[in-house]
Amino acid sequence: MKKKLFAIVLTLSVVAGALAGCGKKDAANNATGESKTETTTQDKKEEGNKKIKVAASATPHSEILEVAKKVLNEKGWDLEIVVFDDYVQPNNVVESGDFDANYFQHIPYLENFNEEHGTHLVNAGGIHYEPFGIYPGTKSDLSALEEGDVIAVPNDTTNEARALLLLQDNGIIKLKEDAGLTATVNDIVENPKNIKIQELEAAQVARVKGEVAFVVLNGNYALQVGFSAAKDAIAYEQADSQAAKTYVNVIAVKEGNENNEGIKALVEVLTSDEIKTYINDTYDGAVIPFE
Repeated sequence: MKKKLFAIVLTLSVVAGALAGCGKKDAANNATGESKTETTTQDKKEEGNKKIKVAASATPHSEILEVAKKVLNEKGWDLEIVVFDDYVQPNNVVESGDFDANYFQHIPYLENFNEEHGTHLVNAGGIHYEPFGIYPGTKSDLSALEEGDVIAVPNDTTNEARALLLLQDNGIIKLKEDAGLTATVNDIVENPKNIKIQELEAAQVARVKGEVAFVVLNGNYALQVGFSAAKDAIAYEQADSQAAKTYVNVIAVKEGNENNEGIKALVEVLTSDEIKTYINDTYDGAVIPFE
């Protein structure tokens, strides 16, 4: 009888233990299941984001895009930014369809590129402009210019004209009346001090500042060598100037894609108050939001 009673008690203990173990296992499974469901939902959310691939110059374009990237992500878009150090490939990769857009150029350059290369790129939205400036090289005051001094300028069609117009505005040279935004050194009609204009690829101009009297720089290349238009430029384009308005930097896309959902979202974020505030707080007048 005692043996029988002991066996019953033992059996009940084993069953109770098993049930307790199952309860713990089920609870653990439930907890794990909830965690997995939560993680999976987040993963799906990230995987579900639509993609935008943009080619950009390093400064300030890719920096501005990095800020926009965070905002776009919250709106369901993943922005991929690829930095290029030239002014040709960013247009080629958009024309080919490998990239959705680029952000590095102004409208005159875009139009000139289309004409010269047979591409079909269009402006999807103006974002900012970068005042062109005259910066010190071996000299720090334009009044110190002497006979035969050298001033370095970009050699691409639109940026060279812009540089020459700025030199004209500051009394260094005089251009033909109808030269305008297509001016070249051949359009110089007056050069009292026989200043030599050294034409260089845009990215190379800043690198010769220790060898020439002055350099005339695009805003992004000025930033790359630590120059600020507000603090360091001897002279620069004013906000209400024709040049500033003409040379607004844009999001460029292949014709027909300017109304794509992703492009609209990108432009909307880049022209938002949040991005405008970032630009104003970061670049000290070297980059100005386009109104």
